[in-house]
Amino acid sequence: MLDKAKDIKLLILDVDGVLTSGVIYYGPRDIELKGFHIHDGAGIKLLQKTGVIVAVISGKTSEAVEKRIEDLGIKHAYLGQEEKLSAYESLKQQLQLTDQQIAYMGDDLIDLPLLRRAHLAITVPQAPDIIKQHVDFTTEKKGGKGAVREVCELIMNAQGHYESVIQSYLTQ
Repeated sequence: MLDKAKDIKLLILDVDGVLTSGVIYYGPRDIELKGFHIHDGAGIKLLQKTGVIVAVISGKTSEAVEKRIEDLGIKHAYLGQEEKLSAYESLKQQLQLTDQQIAYMGDDLIDLPLLRRAHLAITVPQAPDIIKQHVDFTTEKKGGKGAVREVCELIMNAQGHYESVIQSYLTQ
């Protein structure tokens, strides 16, 4: 798997169940709340510093997700994509990448076409068994609980950037 991660230039993330636990809270007046783990956000920012692009393709739209994407400096986001393959192809073409340079992290049937296409397919432990049958790696941490950070660190380690990223904090 580390060999596959060496070539990754783009990490695409699903949101619900990956960046979040998959639980959605509804409040009064159509307010939708989602929780995001701070470690996942830090991992994304660290990975971006190494030159790997991070993108989001989600089946839903949400103001909370839009805010989180903005806070993390994610420039490529496709929300409300019930059929995600066209967004994947558009992003791949726009960035002039091949499937061999893309990792995708998803957790449900809507993600299956992308998991089967990306060079490095990743899911979380709470994903249905059918998804686990089509991935290269299942994280130890759950979605919304540090799973994305785990993947970011895996890619940084595979590409030889993890130690230098850590050293930059140790020498401050």
